[in-house]
Amino acid sequence: MQRIRLRYTKRGRLRFTSHRDFQRAFERALRRAEVPMAYSAGFTPHPKVSYANAAPTGTGSEAEYLEIQLAEARDPAHLRALLDESLPAGLDIVDAVEAHTSSFADRLQASVWELRLDGVEVADVRRAVEGFLAAETVEVQRRTKNGLRTFDARGAVARLEALDAPADRPGDGACAILRLVVRHVTPAVRPDDVLSGLRAVADLAPPVPAAVTRLAQGLLDEESGTVTDPLAPDRDAAPAAPPTAAGPSAAQQVPEGSR
Repeated sequence: MQRIRLRYTKRGRLRFTSHRDFQRAFERALRRAEVPMAYSAGFTPHPKVSYANAAPTGTGSEAEYLEIQLAEARDPAHLRALLDESLPAGLDIVDAVEAHTSSFADRLQASVWELRLDGVEVADVRRAVEGFLAAETVEVQRRTKNGLRTFDARGAVARLEALDAPADRPGDGACAILRLVVRHVTPAVRPDDVLSGLRAVADLAPPVPAAVTRLAQGLLDEESGTVTDPLAPDRDAAPAAPPTAAGPSAAQQVPEGSR
């Protein structure tokens, strides 16, 4: 049984796709691409697909991950192309590797998020960031299925910085970019929780909702605050391609003139 790990995106209007909607779209893509899926046992068999740490509805992402199990081996690159063609634009399969390691979910230690804050000056965001980073704890509240919960948003943030908006950004109003690296902790700290923390420490309140995009997720380097590709260990562990038939035989041949 072969396992393939895929990275996919949620772009444009498809950022409003719920996780359940994506699951349905992906299972349709599996059928259209005629992928030889392995199925679970029982009265209602379903394809063996494992989803890892999906982004919230309304959030864009360049780095969502899932793993599928196949009943027959397939080339990961070819499979990626078939599935990408079978999904709507915006839900794009951008990478695929064969699984050669275990505990993939354990490698998703942190996420890199980017928030576009329209109507906010960069200088104001930088002052808020300084206050947030200087605090030992920043308590925020979020309503969950178990009621209103209070937790610390500061401890999960490994890196936080304010950047100027791109020069080619449409519109001429104020705009700041907030880039943050957030550890995957329990309870989960989301980008909107960090915004709540910035409001608490510096009264930063964007006039319109932030546009949020996950840029990456993976292993966290605590010293640098960077996040590395979680599929890299599988690429590194892949067995080397066997030499072609012509290669060894050619090396063993004795030049005609030396006989």
